Amino acid sequence: MPELPEVETIVRGLAERVTGDVIESVWLGKKPEPLKSPAQQIAAALAHSHIAAVHRMGKHIVFDLEPNHVPLPPPSSGQALPKTEETTVANPPLLMKNRSRRGRAALQGRVESTKLKGTSAPACHFIVHLGMTGRLQVCNPNLEIPKHTHAILKLASGRELRFIDPRRFGRLSVVQSFDAGGNEPLEIDLEKFIALFRERKTPIKSALLNQKLLRGVGNIYADEALFRAGIRPRRRASTITSGQFARLLAEIKEVLNEAIVAGGSSISDYVDSDGEEGLFQLEHRVYGREGKPCLTCKSPIKRIVIAGRSSHYCPTCQK
Repeated sequence: MPELPEVETIVRGLAERVTGDVIESVWLGKKPEPLKSPAQQIAAALAHSHIAAVHRMGKHIVFDLEPNHVPLPPPSSGQALPKTEETTVANPPLLMKNRSRRGRAALQGRVESTKLKGTSAPACHFIVHLGMTGRLQVCNPNLEIPKHTHAILKLASGRELRFIDPRRFGRLSVVQSFDAGGNEPLEIDLEKFIALFRERKTPIKSALLNQKLLRGVGNIYADEALFRAGIRPRRRASTITSGQFARLLAEIKEVLNEAIVAGGSSISDYVDSDGEEGLFQLEHRVYGREGKPCLTCKSPIKRIVIAGRSSHYCPTCQK
């Protein structure tokens, strides 16, 4: 599952490419799993909205949307005004001509909004959670629509923003206000960080993965930060000293920032908004290195399971 650095990388790419653009129309696929809000509600909220900003909150991608009040030009003589209702469509836009009949059926559409451009609507947020295999990509509309495409946003700039998710664990929703909960690890101060964890008797690795405490830190970066801080993942949070907490917080921030600069870690399905893989997996010191020598002391890296999640550590360097 993409963690904070991967989501931040995607957000920065999206912000650069689509901020200020207008969503002209919305196509949603037939599969219900990706839709956390009703299809009609998503289509109505997004169509003809202005993308004011794109930012990250935890592992969520947040699009700040505003109504687009630019009116359409007046119709010429005998030309009817556009309809303002939402309509169901039989096929997604721009299906490739060489796609098989079966492929067309798999990509049949659910809803495309045709609300009148310039109609008033409240500002809202479009929330995307990528799940395990979700991708958001800005692309040329002439590119073939991949299998497992669940949403296509046609932009006024002539491009498309596509949501693709083979395993359908990702979620799309629209809300008036949004709070992902937890604290941002790149912003939290030491005093608050210690207060979150010092009384907890759970393993520190489990506590770091608790999104209600610290949002965005996942399995990879918890392992990497704990290694750099010299703390074993199974150690109870309540046994960690203030000095060790200070080092842990510093290492969490450092490893997250390094991963963002590297474009995240591409372990399986992750790519950025251009379809490019990250490079931070080349810098992993413990994650995914079970049995390999520690880069510091040469002891074999061990793997254990904590709360159903793999954890990697050096038995010599971490206490």
